[in-house]
Amino acid sequence: MTKMKSIFNKLASLLLAASAWAGTAAFTLAHAVNDLPGGPAVNQLNLHPPVTKIAEEQHWLHWFMLIVCTVIFVAVFSVMFYSIWKHRKSVGHKPATFHESVVVEIVWTIVPFIIVILMALPATKVVVAMKDTTNADLTIKVTGMQWKWGYDYLKGEGEGIGFVSTLDSAQRAMSDVGDLKEIAKVDDYLLKVDNPLVVPVGKKIRIITTANDVIHAFAVPSFGIKQDAIPGFVRDTWFRAEQTGDFHGQCQELCGKEHAYMPIHVKVLSAADYSAWVAGEMKKLAAKADDPAKVWALADIAKRGEKVYAANCASCHQANGKGAGPIKALDGSPVVLDANKDTQIGILLKGRIVTLPDGKSNVMPPWAQLSDTDIAAVISYTKNNWSNKTGQVVQPADVLALRK
Repeated sequence: MTKMKSIFNKLASLLLAASAWAGTAAFTLAHAVNDLPGGPAVNQLNLHPPVTKIAEEQHWLHWFMLIVCTVIFVAVFSVMFYSIWKHRKSVGHKPATFHESVVVEIVWTIVPFIIVILMALPATKVVVAMKDTTNADLTIKVTGMQWKWGYDYLKGEGEGIGFVSTLDSAQRAMSDVGDLKEIAKVDDYLLKVDNPLVVPVGKKIRIITTANDVIHAFAVPSFGIKQDAIPGFVRDTWFRAEQTGDFHGQCQELCGKEHAYMPIHVKVLSAADYSAWVAGEMKKLAAKADDPAKVWALADIAKRGEKVYAANCASCHQANGKGAGPIKALDGSPVVLDANKDTQIGILLKGRIVTLPDGKSNVMPPWAQLSDTDIAAVISYTKNNWSNKTGQVVQPADVLALRK
């Protein structure tokens, strides 16, 4: 009886799971989103439409290998099942008594060898081409961090530009609320960012990947690229987009609890539009160039810190500073209230690992990529917001002194 109950419970669980899946499918059909150009399509089965030569080659290889394997599968099993049926004992056939056949040995050695060579040659050609990052027109360093991407233009037009790309705050809020009806109206759900990576069409773009915390993976299916970003290591890949537009990807390494909120958005522009974008970014950089010796008033630096906090900190510590789960609260935090500002500055510059009561670790990533003024601003903001009314002001010079 106990065994029967166990079986019944398992069947009931399967039925519930099936009904839940059917309900989700029905909801999706009722509120279907549209295909996202340069991103996933509704009910997509095949690979993303390619926009680079490498991606086209990958598509061809995919179908070539699938067809070859299918032909081998059908041929081998057809012969096997035919032999079993045609020479079965019930119709009077008796097994052969020979021990070996030179012809058979030669055939099943040479034929697989030829098949492997035919499959390896085109695959090797594509793999070699994928690894050839020489003679790039533009080199960009991509840094994975929990849970954002940092882009630094190292060589070529746009050299010196650098920024952090984060999931759009409105979409993050939409995810937190979990309103399926609103989510279903958005074609680029969890793929929209505040600062997309911008590149020119028809130019060879070398991507150098690394990370400052855990392993990430930079991947854009339409370009046919996927490269791990590993702390302490530098890897590279490349692409040459042959059409303008917006193309989407995501981190393809399980990098932590916010893994789903780490999208990649690449905007491919014409040569003229790209040059105009570079000129605009250079003007922004010049405008943002802060004097590290400038002494800020509390009201001014806290106002700037509020923007820095919303863009970089609120997703984990929440807008109210209360934190969530293993994420430490900033409202009332002893580190924030401490008169020794160096402690908090050091955490933002170098990060920190906190051991929780259950023995697990919680990692606060370093934010050294922010400017001295932005770090000073966000610390001043946290020290004087919510219930924290310390009156303390952190100046850019304080951050600069500890950064050295």
